[in-house]
Amino acid sequence: MHGRQDRDLRGSGLTPPLRIAIVGGSLGGLTAGCLLHDAGHDVTIYERSSRELEQRGAGIGFLEATSRYLADRVGTDLDEISITTGHIRYLHRDDSVAHEQTHEYLFSSWNTVYRRLLDRFVATAGADRYRLGHELVDFESGDGTSGDDATSMTFGNGAEATADLLVAADGIGSIVRQRLQPDAVAQYAGYVAWRGMVPETALPSNVAARLRDAITYHVFANSHILVYPIPDQTGSVEPGHRLINFVWYRNYLDGGDLDDVLTDRAGTRRDLSVPPGAVTDHHVAEVHATAAARLPSTLAAVVAATEEPFLQTIYDIEVDRMVFDRIALLGDAAFSARPHAAAGTAKAADDAWALSAALHDHGNLDDALASWEAAQLEVGRALLTRTRDVGSRSQVHGTWTPGDPTLIFGLHEPGD
Repeated sequence: MHGRQDRDLRGSGLTPPLRIAIVGGSLGGLTAGCLLHDAGHDVTIYERSSRELEQRGAGIGFLEATSRYLADRVGTDLDEISITTGHIRYLHRDDSVAHEQTHEYLFSSWNTVYRRLLDRFVATAGADRYRLGHELVDFESGDGTSGDDATSMTFGNGAEATADLLVAADGIGSIVRQRLQPDAVAQYAGYVAWRGMVPETALPSNVAARLRDAITYHVFANSHILVYPIPDQTGSVEPGHRLINFVWYRNYLDGGDLDDVLTDRAGTRRDLSVPPGAVTDHHVAEVHATAAARLPSTLAAVVAATEEPFLQTIYDIEVDRMVFDRIALLGDAAFSARPHAAAGTAKAADDAWALSAALHDHGNLDDALASWEAAQLEVGRALLTRTRDVGSRSQVHGTWTPGDPTLIFGLHEPGD
């Protein structure tokens, strides 16, 4: 695979091993934590949530960069935590097949992968190294110019910590990025992703059967929807226990229209997402009605059966730098790309693998970070350019063509 480091990266070129603080305990932070702990570094993950994380209804394309740690280091059989689909299928509005091709994808769920990575990190590093309820509120980077190079951190609960390296894996709303690169602001793409999932047993049997073996699309004016199977909330991939997940991209004008759909039941205007159960009744009703009016009946049935759809705002974020002295931005804390390559979690994992490799290959931390930054800036920029193009084809220009090989999921390029 493109950019893959196949050698054993356990053991580090840096002596003594580093004290590494990772801010953000989601998939990217956990992958980095597992890899860097395996390499012999002293790793602590700080997560702002007071509880272990959960994303209800979040299916993910299980690209190689995301699955690699569990497959290679843990020995996980990926068939136990993901579902393989064998086809890409497009439906006409009348529910007939517009296009079909053979192509394998793996799909999992955010919850399933999170749980496996968390269990691994806790088992190897210790439960005390995954610290909940630690929201970063202030920090100061060491610069390597004096005898005391430590980066200092202060958390909302009053705790303080120091580290040789701070890895900011704190997501699209990263406080670290906002402080260090305030010009790298989120740019609204012009549309949101409505999402949801439903047990396959809650669907008519013919609908569930039709959706089990494929990722199924419908593309129409300024919109598209994709539907695919994922593990259930317990991680089960057994037929009859799976969930059917949908992602439906719909345009909303910035300003009043967007403000309205992002205002939750309590009257709070949210920025990034409105979670399940918080979307207002009139918007849930509108989504169900529009699905019935505009979508093929197979896909409309999935949306109609989803009682608590939720939505995520689609943003682009681009950075000029990923390293600031002894601080590194990872995953969505650096680049946030539209989901059309199914590469969001893969990008964060790829950043983590590349960071581990750079620390292994260089005896000097500054050299390692410089090498890592140059490579990962290139990966992030290329992914952002490609996903912007893909999104504009369906949401703006109407040039999305079923069967186009450039639409295949992949991190570094379509199919990779």
